[in-house]
Amino acid sequence: MRSIWNGAISFGLVSIPIKLVNATENHAISFRQIHLEDGGRIRYRKVCELEDKEVPAAEIGKGYEDADGSIIPITDDDLAALPASAAKTIEIVAFVPAERIDPLQMDTAYYLSANGAPATKPYTLLREALRRSRKVAIARFALRGRERLGMLRVVDDVIAMHGLLWPDEIRAPQDAAPDTRVTVRDAELDLADALMDTLGDADMDSLHDDYRAAVEEMIAAKASGGAAQAPASSAAGEGKVIDLMAALENSVRAAKEAQGDAGAEAGDMAEVTHLAGRSRKKAAPKKKRAPAAKKAAARKGGSAKDANSSATKKKSAAAKKSTSATAEKTTPRSPRKKSSA
Repeated sequence: MRSIWNGAISFGLVSIPIKLVNATENHAISFRQIHLEDGGRIRYRKVCELEDKEVPAAEIGKGYEDADGSIIPITDDDLAALPASAAKTIEIVAFVPAERIDPLQMDTAYYLSANGAPATKPYTLLREALRRSRKVAIARFALRGRERLGMLRVVDDVIAMHGLLWPDEIRAPQDAAPDTRVTVRDAELDLADALMDTLGDADMDSLHDDYRAAVEEMIAAKASGGAAQAPASSAAGEGKVIDLMAALENSVRAAKEAQGDAGAEAGDMAEVTHLAGRSRKKAAPKKKRAPAAKKAAARKGGSAKDANSSATKKKSAAAKKSTSATAEKTTPRSPRKKSSA
């Protein structure tokens, strides 16, 4: 990898010669502006406003526009005289836990490579010290004419540096928050948690730019004289008002079906009750059958109470007769006395 900056890491009294190389690369497809009539390239020319003529690069310098619109010329010698611009050192100023760094501050990433054999030992010392402490180093450095803030951390066996924005370059987030206050119910949070669990982890190495791949296919098709395929229309999300609960439930269901886990889906979804289902009316209770006595009384034109009273009297008489018969069988008769002659 080609280095973009050579300097040294200042670690107390230790100086480590390093080379700075870009850790990322841009794979975005860029387009040129063309003249639609003939396909000719459209180019920008740098023209002097006072002379109204194109100026070559050798005659172009820097200037600062003041508040009143006047331009103050700034030469390369003026910038070179500044201490930060002349420094070729990444000066470590502190070591802090990694969680102290807000990801909003992170900017461009670089790899720091040891520059020459003498730099190998101190480079390895700093790398292993960072690894064992589980901390990151905060450093100041100068690049492209301005002083910058950086964070050094270990990636595999390499020291990486992330350019950091200065704290006053981070905007406050309150203006981006929703203006309307809403209440999120526990049932909605439960479904959101279920969706997060279902989607699970992602293999970051498997993620790729589908749009860039589609653009490359389209360009290849047009270059070979073919026609570009029409993109598949998607009806998802067109600013429509949605039922949040239904959308979450459908999302959980679709995610589980995509994972081939239909059985687990049925078990898990059985625990979730849609709020709309709670308003359904209960089924009317079944009518009890009337007792036989009531039916008989109804046929004879009597009341159910009379029928019940008659049945009770019959049962009582039958019980008395049964008791009397039982008493006659069980009680022994006294023997008759014989009369004397």
